Amino acid sequence: MVTRLSHFFLRTLREDPADAEVTSHRLLVRAGYIRRAAPGIFTWLPLGLKVKARIEAVVREEMGNAGAYEVHFPALLPREPYEASGRWTSYGDGIFRLQDRRGADYLLAPTHEEMFTLLVRDLYSSYKDLPLSIYQIQDKYRDEARPRAGLLRGREFTMKDAYSFDYTDDGQDASYQAQRDAYERIFQRLGLEYVIVAADNGLMGGARSEEFLHPTPVGEDTFVRSAGGYAANVEAFTTVAPDAIPFDGLPTPVIFDSPDTPTIETLVAHSNAVLEGDYSAADTLKNVVLALTHPDGTRELVVVGIPGDREVDDKRVEVAFAPAAVEAATPEDFQRQPLLVKGYIGPWSEQGAILGEESATGIRFFLDPRVVDGTSWITGANIDQKHVHSLVAGRDFASDGFVEVANVRAGDPAPDGSGPVELARGMEIGHVFALGRFFAETLGLKVLDENGKLVTVTMGSYGIGITRILAIIAELNNDDKGLIWPASVAPFDVHVVATGRDAAAFDLAEKLSADLETAGFDVLLDDRPKVSPGVKFGDAELVGVPQIIIVGRGAADGQVELWDRRTGDREVVAATDAVAHLSAR
Repeated sequence: MVTRLSHFFLRTLREDPADAEVTSHRLLVRAGYIRRAAPGIFTWLPLGLKVKARIEAVVREEMGNAGAYEVHFPALLPREPYEASGRWTSYGDGIFRLQDRRGADYLLAPTHEEMFTLLVRDLYSSYKDLPLSIYQIQDKYRDEARPRAGLLRGREFTMKDAYSFDYTDDGQDASYQAQRDAYERIFQRLGLEYVIVAADNGLMGGARSEEFLHPTPVGEDTFVRSAGGYAANVEAFTTVAPDAIPFDGLPTPVIFDSPDTPTIETLVAHSNAVLEGDYSAADTLKNVVLALTHPDGTRELVVVGIPGDREVDDKRVEVAFAPAAVEAATPEDFQRQPLLVKGYIGPWSEQGAILGEESATGIRFFLDPRVVDGTSWITGANIDQKHVHSLVAGRDFASDGFVEVANVRAGDPAPDGSGPVELARGMEIGHVFALGRFFAETLGLKVLDENGKLVTVTMGSYGIGITRILAIIAELNNDDKGLIWPASVAPFDVHVVATGRDAAAFDLAEKLSADLETAGFDVLLDDRPKVSPGVKFGDAELVGVPQIIIVGRGAADGQVELWDRRTGDREVVAATDAVAHLSAR
């Protein structure tokens, strides 16, 4: 049935929403696809639902081609499965928790690994039932501290999450590859450029994961790639550590006065003046104090030593110390730790060396992988207004381990030896995980193998952000007039616009719309009476249906105008030929 704009639930806006940060947010609200309900939460209107359904149809088709079957879980879930996996606690403030009238704990699902695992555990018991792949398209909920950019980062969003179940590692590898291949087909069909990068597993766990990133300046993720084919997001990038250096014969540490040098810049300038050297920030060891809040609520300070020419990367810090929440130490933290001399912190102290103490500050100390044995540093002496030079790693100080928290820079060597990397911005549109056996082991998912022995099932998890993809497509397909949807996901195939006051134009528009429907096109007919042509054209441009037919002054002569929003081309044709023209495009 032809959709008539005179009865359709649509109101377009002439002004941009005040909270819109990106083009997709601005245009989707103005064109009547979504409406803001609360920060990071949107009401879906008919146009938006139609586009969303078309994206979901592509995903469903390719999931079917990959051998996956659709299920659907509730979004409101009990605490117990997440308590068993540890994620009730490890998610921290990132999830919505609530209680029913009897005081039982529930959550709004941020992801469904536990529920998929329990479903298969309850129904399958033999290796003959495997491999199995099942998926759902469901809303997810995460309590984002700063929801932003409309649908690109919200508190409620729609995902496709699939899970594979195998009883051998080889089987899991095959299932992983099948899903990975399906993702490539999905993004190609949707016209989305993507880069596959190595990723951190985060709270999902497992042995392997890869992200599908869409390169875009508005992306919230930074990734690196080399000309030789290496690609990873910055959280998963592994620093190439230099070889250790023999430290026999190196000079012993020397403490020197360094008044008013609490920053790397002031320290370098002062060191070059008083030590008569040619030092740079790379010769200094910057010691950053971080506060970790562990899932059980305990707070711990740690110090991380990184080369002074590097900065701490917030995302790499999150990964390095997950599941703890990380922030910079506060003045109150320093007050509670008298051995931390702000601006002059280091991994060594003269008094500690005399007493044979391992820690100069009394708290855990970590190092950047570049700080290898034999490297010599200028760093804090843990005495106010004093630093130390010729402090040698491995001889004068050690650490509690190495962590990847320093920023990655263009030109850093790729860990696979494929050359220097460059940095780019991207938006995550898909993620595939080889979960391994954690969830199956935790929740008791075992099957009998060929020998009648119980074995733990190995799993994979595969997610695609449906609503995020919709927003990205909108970001890519627009002009200064409005949206221009690709034909594969447009809410309608053709937008017929009847203009003027002549009944002949409206009658011809009605007949042409019916003919188009008969030919298989999904048609939106603007049959609104007493609405000016300018308003109708403006709405057509804003809404973004890729093919527009204008039925106006030429109607009496049986002519209409075909308008291709993608190219801007316009062509006058006989109304009787319009369907054939569109079918040929």
